[in-house]
Amino acid sequence: MSSKKIVISRDVIVDEIRTFDSRISAIPVQEIDSQKAGIDFQPKIALPEAAEIRNTGPEIDLPHGEIDFLGGNLNFQPVNDVGQQPFATENGESSRRPARQRVKMSRKVDSVKDINDSKETWRLAVRIIDVWSVVNNKGIEHLEMIVMNSLGDRIQVLIRHDHLLKWKEVIKENMTCIINNGSVYNNDFQWKVCDHSKKIVFLGGTTMKAIELQNIPPKGYFFKDFGEILQGKCKTDRREDIIGAVSEINHIQSNTPGKKVVVSVVLKDLKGNCINCNLWEIYGSKFLAYYNDPKNNGAIVILLTHAMVKDGQVSNAWSGSKLLINEDIPEIQDFMSKLPTNEQKEKPTQSAKSLSNWSGGSQYSPVERFVHNAKCMSLSQFCKIKHETLCVTVATTLKFAVSKYGWFYYGCTRCSSKAPNPEKAYECSCGQKVEQPIPRYKIEIYVSNGESKYRFVFWDSECAAILGMTAEFMHNSMVENGEDDPMVYPDELEMLLNKKMAFRVKVQPTFSQASVWKLCDDEAFVKEIENDYIVEDQTLSASGENDPESIILMTPAKDVVIADKGEEVDFEASGATQLSDTKPSKKLKIEPSS
Repeated sequence: MSSKKIVISRDVIVDEIRTFDSRISAIPVQEIDSQKAGIDFQPKIALPEAAEIRNTGPEIDLPHGEIDFLGGNLNFQPVNDVGQQPFATENGESSRRPARQRVKMSRKVDSVKDINDSKETWRLAVRIIDVWSVVNNKGIEHLEMIVMNSLGDRIQVLIRHDHLLKWKEVIKENMTCIINNGSVYNNDFQWKVCDHSKKIVFLGGTTMKAIELQNIPPKGYFFKDFGEILQGKCKTDRREDIIGAVSEINHIQSNTPGKKVVVSVVLKDLKGNCINCNLWEIYGSKFLAYYNDPKNNGAIVILLTHAMVKDGQVSNAWSGSKLLINEDIPEIQDFMSKLPTNEQKEKPTQSAKSLSNWSGGSQYSPVERFVHNAKCMSLSQFCKIKHETLCVTVATTLKFAVSKYGWFYYGCTRCSSKAPNPEKAYECSCGQKVEQPIPRYKIEIYVSNGESKYRFVFWDSECAAILGMTAEFMHNSMVENGEDDPMVYPDELEMLLNKKMAFRVKVQPTFSQASVWKLCDDEAFVKEIENDYIVEDQTLSASGENDPESIILMTPAKDVVIADKGEEVDFEASGATQLSDTKPSKKLKIEPSS
């Protein structure tokens, strides 16, 4: 070992083998040869009060997992042993730096109800009560979820496509966690599943730590009362959870070319209220698989989440809905136990009214119902009409006819009537108290068939069905992108063009236009009307003696439907009862004489 020693001032000598960094010390250091110089080991100045130095900072324990940025032992305190007291320098100062204070590095959690766009550094302690995947019409996927805190406050969360891989396998339904950081925007989802006015969007700097939080309630459901559904007390952009017992199966449509699986059932609540529930595609198939299984007997209770509510009936959404059938969960078991004993043992049966047709027991096919009480004619004959006439025709959408009002108007939040003033609250004639009128589609489009062309007016329900989004959502998206001119037609509206469809319209010769009441772009449906009902030289009416009753099947907003309009009062009206013995007649095609 080297004989050289390191002198810390003149009071301390340490072997050079010990670690000492003079660069971080204010104490002068010199190197001496211990064999040539004598060393006085007796300290010249004592500091009797040095042992009393204590940390005066806050004494706060850091939670497990927090970082000690000082890099040492935060619990260190000097002891009273004189041998461990600080050494004194020549000028009487202590050779040890002041004791480090303990620092609390964690933050308290924020309240969900207080979330706003004032910052992005939100810290939430929540339970993920629902999570689902959404794929748009371009095939791009993103995640949405609902989180809830200990007070039961909920907010909707969006995880964009570019962050999907990071979170898709991490996020689990019903887990509790701490979420740090996220952008906050207005809740402009087309379909909302909670009342919070804001939504959170995950950032690249968002973090989430799974942790057991016993004070947050378990996952639950928020059921919509059937009575309110029947009374129309539902928000038009809101998805609801519903639960009920199947009392009857009204309609089953199998998966055939040009048609989707759909099962229409009547659900009854514990108060005796009944509503129609339409289960489309995989939801309908799941119900049929359960119903047709011979092992499943007795009552059927279904729970449908994120149900779309319209016109007193409900339907599954294309994404987000979950269908639970007689599952062993408290909500379903509690509902089942409250049913009358005889109903618990009875399996619902399919009504005699409907198996293969849209309306139960009716002899009318969907096409016959579409043309009922209307004049079927080619587009070229529209110019000969002198009075308002209900017509059915086939045409292809060509281009927009730009009006001075643009592509939307402001209307009631419940019905499609126009608001008297888009900036003022009012009570609509339908009884709805409208705080803020919402944009609704009204788009004029030129349609053509051969050399003939006519102007059709497309309304809100038809456009929303084709586009898969509401006018309010599209308008808000444009405003967010800096475009608030109603005369600027969004690119998404192009989806309405170049479509060959069957139309049920009211021709208004005074305005040289036709108002679209219903439409369908199903190829087989259009072909049947075109071949069997549209005749160039004939304009016979397809009508029956009485109006057939109807079960109006509501589809999720992604697909085109044969949609009913409030202005039309015919066989679709809710008051229609007796079926007709006379079917709508097909057009007799007259061959040209030779």
